[in-house]
Amino acid sequence: MAIPHRLFLVLTIVLTCLSGRAQSPAVYSFQQDDTLLRRKLFQAAEARNKNTIAALGKDNLKDYKQAYESQLEMVRDLLLTSRSVTEEKAYGYMHAVVQKIVAANPELKGLELRVVFSRDLWPNAYSIGDGTIAFNAGLFVYLDNEAEMAFVLAHELAHFYLDHSGKKIRKYVETVNSADFKKEIKQIEKQEYQVRARVEQLVKSIAFDIHRHSRDNEAEADRVGLRFVKKAGYAGEAFISTMQLLDKVDDSSFLQAPDLKKIFNFPAYPFRERWIKKESAIFGALNPEEASGLSKKEKDSLKTHPDCTKRIELLSDSARGFAGKQFQVDEAQFRQLKESFIAELVEECYTAGNISRNLYLSLGLLQLEKFRPLAIYSIARDLNQLYKRQREHALGLSVDAENRNYPEAYNLLLRMLYRVKLDELAELANHFTAQYEQEMKDYPAFAAERAIAKQHIPTN
Repeated sequence: MAIPHRLFLVLTIVLTCLSGRAQSPAVYSFQQDDTLLRRKLFQAAEARNKNTIAALGKDNLKDYKQAYESQLEMVRDLLLTSRSVTEEKAYGYMHAVVQKIVAANPELKGLELRVVFSRDLWPNAYSIGDGTIAFNAGLFVYLDNEAEMAFVLAHELAHFYLDHSGKKIRKYVETVNSADFKKEIKQIEKQEYQVRARVEQLVKSIAFDIHRHSRDNEAEADRVGLRFVKKAGYAGEAFISTMQLLDKVDDSSFLQAPDLKKIFNFPAYPFRERWIKKESAIFGALNPEEASGLSKKEKDSLKTHPDCTKRIELLSDSARGFAGKQFQVDEAQFRQLKESFIAELVEECYTAGNISRNLYLSLGLLQLEKFRPLAIYSIARDLNQLYKRQREHALGLSVDAENRNYPEAYNLLLRMLYRVKLDELAELANHFTAQYEQEMKDYPAFAAERAIAKQHIPTN
């Protein structure tokens, strides 16, 4: 059985201690999750799901069961994996802020809630619909204060309180079982050509219809969530600053873009310009709408946080109409979590098998002194893993392809990873680890990666 990546560094130190080198430090101490709490939270979600299905009527039972079972799978994928944060201090802080909101709003008392941070990079928070709410660390690292955190939580609590997910499920089931939908399917089945394409287009139209309907839900959740934070004593201005953040967060980064030419340029092995040279107009020559297959209207509807400017306009007067505090539970814990989540986000990409994303973030992490040993180790590990993947002809399984929606700096790295040859990759790993060998001499995990990199270079 493979050792989980999050435990690798801990085990390395344990083994080192047993060999008489207890003074050697780990490159970083990650959060230690409570696996029993994870199981307890999921069991509660599982029991709720079972009760929900048991209470369903006979009409369209199959479709409803499928929808709720799909919902439970989303909960399972969150709560029973390394994505969920159940480390004592982080979970305790989250719970304390949630309880601050619930205690001030009687209508929320008695609701079955499971609210956790997740290590997902996507800057978002979401309510799954069964009382499980995820607050992605990829959003938390951008926040300025606890009041902003409280509004995000209050917004998601409002979604659950207002049963928006349940309404979506009912709308979907009603739609796919409607006479009009069945009539359309029968007409498509009679066609000789492009049957599958037409079915996909029909399903796509339903999905966008449901998504447009959810914009009304977002506005309602904003309004109710703002009421929740007002009663909890948080600053109303947090709504405005949070929405301004969400409006631009897709184009933001919590780490500085790396300079590939500088990082991978060594005296005995200079950087090759051909690794990143743009030799074709792959992106520039294509019409953006044709390239994506989506209309401008559809792409706008799929924006991570749509209509932020309009949503600010609707409630800005109300938000400015009440004062409150930026912090009520624990400012120090808020600041500490923001910092620690940076490393957690980077490592989770590796745990999820996305080496290219982990490498990109590790290169950015290299510029922060506090995380320097972790960054150096992580980059060395990634280069060795990339060599292994390329040698096995499996690079595409762990390296993203260039995409117009990615930051330019990330696309540059992806281009390099697909162009660099196997022997060149071996040289990069060897020269990178050699460059930091003295600086990292006290870290056995790095020493192991250095040894691997040296093995890839021919001795003759």
